[in-house]
Amino acid sequence: MTTTPLDAAATALLDDRRQLTAAELAELAALPAESLPALAALAHQVRLAWCGPTVEVEGIISAKTGGCPEDCGFCAQSARFATVVRGAPLLSLADLLGAAEETARMGASEFCIVVALRGPDERTLARVIEAVPLIRERTGLNVAASLGILTEEQAGRLAAAGLHRYNHNLETARSFFGSVVTTHTWEERVETCRLVGDAGMELCCGVLLGMGESDEQRLELLGQLRDVGPAEVPVNFLNPRPGTPMADRPLVEPLAAIRWIALFRLGLPGVILRYAGGREVTLRQLQAMGLTSGINALIVGNYLTTLGRAPQDDFDLLADLGMPVGALSAVL
Repeated sequence: MTTTPLDAAATALLDDRRQLTAAELAELAALPAESLPALAALAHQVRLAWCGPTVEVEGIISAKTGGCPEDCGFCAQSARFATVVRGAPLLSLADLLGAAEETARMGASEFCIVVALRGPDERTLARVIEAVPLIRERTGLNVAASLGILTEEQAGRLAAAGLHRYNHNLETARSFFGSVVTTHTWEERVETCRLVGDAGMELCCGVLLGMGESDEQRLELLGQLRDVGPAEVPVNFLNPRPGTPMADRPLVEPLAAIRWIALFRLGLPGVILRYAGGREVTLRQLQAMGLTSGINALIVGNYLTTLGRAPQDDFDLLADLGMPVGALSAVL
């Protein structure tokens, strides 16, 4: 009897508990459309076997919006593009605490402070370092941050303050990166990822699908994520922003999004795989399917410059699916 790529993947991931090879992942990516339900079902089995049934819920806050000097072609916060986003100053400590308390009231376990910049200046870094222990004490939330490119000294200070996770996305494959960003390099991003791990923080390192990359480049990105070793991988889908160079890009098709959610789970079986930006406009009525195709975490509420949906809708969805909410750590 012939062994199919799905059968071989199931044996590898569920029986042998080993990661798939690049060739095995490429075979799965090439499966025909009629195989998608089986691919998604396997990804859900793998998620349960490697990570359990718990779903981690996170709220995020844009602590400084707009005015970023970088030229990431998807981002409405770049000062180089004529978008509707205008620069706003760094939030006060009271504002950060208030946002964290609201996140805790929603039922989340993680709170992420996001700042639009190349890397943190001393004022920004000091504000975050001051906020982290206060947020933990007042709310019990784990605190994460996304502050751009770090130095070794900055990573050490954030870790010493008790920062749980640091977000620094690769976004796309090394071979496509220059088509997205020119003001910093892919290697600079990887170096920050390394510094995060060396400092003892969990690494959150996400992807943005739909910028014009090929399937081969998505597989390349999957392998490169393995190399940096994230605890968490947010899966973003391009929601084209007016005024950016990618404003006219089409949305990822819903079933294609499900396919790639499943493939990222199968390629990264032990990570926290998080629904992030663009899921509402991309998946539309298929958001529940993503949660049964490998996703085990999500951002609730609004994003940085785009609206999400009512947090209660997501909590109701998780309840309908019988998925408990709680904090997670990756299977390392």
